[in-house]
Amino acid sequence: MLPRKFLATLFGLALPLAAPCSPAAAAVPVRSVVIVHGAFADGSGWRKVSDILTAKGYAVSIIQQPLTSLGDDVAATRRVLSLQAGPTILVGHSYGGMVISEAGNDGHVAALVYVAAFQPDKGESLVELAESKPAPGAQPGNVKATADGYLYLDPPSFPGAFAADLPPADAAFLARSQVFAAQGAFTAPAGEPAWKSKPSWALVATADRSINPELELEMARRAGSHVRSVEASHAVYAAKPEAVAALILEAAEAVSQ
Repeated sequence: MLPRKFLATLFGLALPLAAPCSPAAAAVPVRSVVIVHGAFADGSGWRKVSDILTAKGYAVSIIQQPLTSLGDDVAATRRVLSLQAGPTILVGHSYGGMVISEAGNDGHVAALVYVAAFQPDKGESLVELAESKPAPGAQPGNVKATADGYLYLDPPSFPGAFAADLPPADAAFLARSQVFAAQGAFTAPAGEPAWKSKPSWALVATADRSINPELELEMARRAGSHVRSVEASHAVYAAKPEAVAALILEAAEAVSQ
């Protein structure tokens, strides 16, 4: 039989090792936010939202995904998620919703926030969803293709279709700085969506002319998301950054409780 003193010493050493597994120790506040921009845009338009969140003490990362394929964009998002120090809110705008639905299965992700975004179920593509309920401002000639199969939003059509509530100079700059997207990114089927296993929030832009607001609402309700609405264009993150930041903060606070 082992000496009583030895047993006491052994269990005394074991107790501190077991303590981190307690429920109280496992509760970690969410202080990280990762944002995935949509197609025909880049991450720079999210500066105001980022500044609001940073002022609140959140660490914000903005993905500059290549838009070469859905798989590449999911991989780019996971690459940044792997660098997060703790649980993270994953945010996606427009096509970015396709990306976060799959990348959100990453263990770092505590919740998802969809901002005027697609929320696909498994097997659905962006094109399939968009064609199911066309956007109010959808015009066949708005989206053009390059010779090597990349899509872009025609600059003269950009303000009305994407950013009607921004100052003309700002909308024109967004048009000139847009990132072209591979056609295959829009036709790729979605994988198993993270919204089936993780809480989600959705912001519907009621004046959106790139995604039908009714479609945004339908997808959000199907996913069981907490839905909020704001009167804004597709570029809601630039036009109403306070509303977008407020929804992200709502999600972070809810999953931190």
